[in-house]
Amino acid sequence: MRITILFGGTNKERLVSVASAQALHRALPEADLWFWDVADTVHGVVSQKLLGHTRPFEDEFKPDSPGLPLVAALDKASVEDRVLVLGLHGGRAENGELQAMCELRGVPFTGSGSASSNLAFDKMAAKRFAAYAGVTAPAGIALEDLDAAFAEYGRLVAKPARDGSSYGLIFVNAKQDLVAVRNAARAEEYVIEPFVAGVEATCGVLERPDGSVLALPPIEIVPGEGTFDYTAKYLLKSTQEICPGRFAPEISAALMDQSLRAHRALSCSGYSRSDFIVSAKGPIYLETNTLPGLTAASLYPKALNAQGIEFVDFLREQVTLAERRSRARF
Repeated sequence: MRITILFGGTNKERLVSVASAQALHRALPEADLWFWDVADTVHGVVSQKLLGHTRPFEDEFKPDSPGLPLVAALDKASVEDRVLVLGLHGGRAENGELQAMCELRGVPFTGSGSASSNLAFDKMAAKRFAAYAGVTAPAGIALEDLDAAFAEYGRLVAKPARDGSSYGLIFVNAKQDLVAVRNAARAEEYVIEPFVAGVEATCGVLERPDGSVLALPPIEIVPGEGTFDYTAKYLLKSTQEICPGRFAPEISAALMDQSLRAHRALSCSGYSRSDFIVSAKGPIYLETNTLPGLTAASLYPKALNAQGIEFVDFLREQVTLAERRSRARF
């Protein structure tokens, strides 16, 4: 099969996707490069064009070559016996839509299938399913109960129900922040929760070709300016991501256990990464990412390194799993 790195996308996380694709291409230099543009077209890209894009988190990537409609590109992938390494994040790339289009055509792809991708992408549904597996998650707050909840808890946090990279994150610390939440909720559905004080943490899960599934070392996140939003994740040099995290052994064990439980409850495949707040009462689950960032500075590659797994070996194993899952479907 021809390995093809698919990156870009039509949503806000397409900038992060370009940085992930750069890391993927450095590890798999023989792979073809396909860029999914906001016009819903897919374009072949040469190595120099991708690696020469020096500010991926800030500047849009613009293809040079003519493109095919997404549907036609996936048909081409099927005919040409390609396996897609998904350097994509968020939106239709992570909500199961792209995965369903690939499954219908018999195109192998890395990461979780359409059903689990769709489930994990909905933060409210993901919390509900994770809770069935014994994972501790914060209670949700309805928009109409916003004022009463603020009066009860004093601090709230609101985030888009179906988005990533901390886009649209709102911390409700004062009454004027309630207005911001209501305004944002007019444009898209929001998840509202009581603010949980504690240390931010994340924990990856990895499926191996031998059928084993393991949790990677948890990561402790210390934002450079107080909150782990898009700027703190990708632009601030002062943000610290400590792997393995400086947690007590029992907290690390709990993070790993709950990440595995969430991965299995959501029927994830290949790999995932779950985010938590480590509160005084232990880990509190926030969400699961089925296509976490794979940039040179991303959290998941840091955890792989701490586990002693080379990034290129991880990718080649994921390609093997993708081909195996595709054969099993047909």
